[in-house]
Amino acid sequence: MLMFVDNVKITVRSGKGGDGAVAFRHEKYVPLGGPSGGDGGRGGDIILRANEGMNTLMDFRYKRIFKAQPGQNGQIKGMYGHKADPVYINVPTGTSVYDVESGRLIGDLIENNQELVVAKGGDGGRGNIHFANSKNQAPEVAENGEPGQEKVIKLELKLIADVGLVGFPSVGKSTLLSVSTSAKPKIAAYHFTTLSPNLGMVRLESGRDFVIADLPGLIEGASNGVGLGIQFLRHVERTRVILHLVDMDPNNGRDPYEDYLAIRKELGNYDENVLKRPEVIVPTKLDISGSEERLAEFKEKLPEDADIFPISSIQHTGVKALMNHTSEVLSKAEPIHFDVQEDETKEYNYEPEKKAFTIEKDGEHSFVVKGAKVELLLQRTNLDHQDGIMRFARQLKSMGIEDALIDAGAESGDSVTILDFTFEFI
Repeated sequence: MLMFVDNVKITVRSGKGGDGAVAFRHEKYVPLGGPSGGDGGRGGDIILRANEGMNTLMDFRYKRIFKAQPGQNGQIKGMYGHKADPVYINVPTGTSVYDVESGRLIGDLIENNQELVVAKGGDGGRGNIHFANSKNQAPEVAENGEPGQEKVIKLELKLIADVGLVGFPSVGKSTLLSVSTSAKPKIAAYHFTTLSPNLGMVRLESGRDFVIADLPGLIEGASNGVGLGIQFLRHVERTRVILHLVDMDPNNGRDPYEDYLAIRKELGNYDENVLKRPEVIVPTKLDISGSEERLAEFKEKLPEDADIFPISSIQHTGVKALMNHTSEVLSKAEPIHFDVQEDETKEYNYEPEKKAFTIEKDGEHSFVVKGAKVELLLQRTNLDHQDGIMRFARQLKSMGIEDALIDAGAESGDSVTILDFTFEFI
């Protein structure tokens, strides 16, 4: 049996940018040829793409790490390195993407072929062709490529269906789905038969088709995680019409009206907006002796304007009329709006640290400098050439790090460490 997976965590690593080149022209008859090192290519992006042909996150159970290739290094004669191809990851439509570390929603993929850049490839480094000036016409300076981004993200699938079936376990949701669509859910007479959502397409003679989702049975406390809980409540968010099934079996030892109120309470606790959507109350199991009397008592407790459609899925009584009525309700229902950008492709940029850098004393004569900006500066500096080292020193000074080290008590001869690079402070 195909497993339904709707919540996974994956690691994404975009590609590092290619390093800029240090090179000089050496053509015959070209005196003082000057620098000719080209720029590095951009690293590959990691892009999520919605695919309406997928209905589960099952593929991610066995592959959790996705990497993009780095950009090509710059070449001689001013030639640029090739940029790396992006890595596309297909996900089902209806997938929400979260940053695990911050818990922040990165974006929703709700339309087929919609794309979301979750890890941007690093920019390529500049070659020494960019650093020539009147004072230094042969610079041995080039930038390394920008590191790629690495993030752990959570993919959360929320089914996109026009109509959602809700109700306590064993009220007949799976049976209704099976007789109104071509879906074949597992059906049995015990609680929690439906351990994963099932989708089906209702095709009417009028040509107005719609998608219906059979959601797992809820119990009291589901919005707080009891039973199947929030694991499946999330799927109600994107249904435009609710079919609320209530069991009329007089022998089940339950009160239909109390069951109705309990489910409404759990839906409201999870998302009060769900209660504002059109609801059709569907009393079920009308083929059982005594169910008509129980239905009469149930109707007396409901508001006069309640939309009620009793059925017997076993005998198919009222099912066709219910589907036609649901189609009418659906045609008048307001669309659900999501906070998404207008662009087809969205890009998520991680926010940098607010503080430029911090300095920590790591011993009597050693200091550690930390900060996203200074660490990126080091990673992009080519330390194989003296010109590159001197440029790095000037940049540290312009950032105020030299003065901050002095204020922290650093003296000549002390060691300063940034990431894995240690140098002597003068």
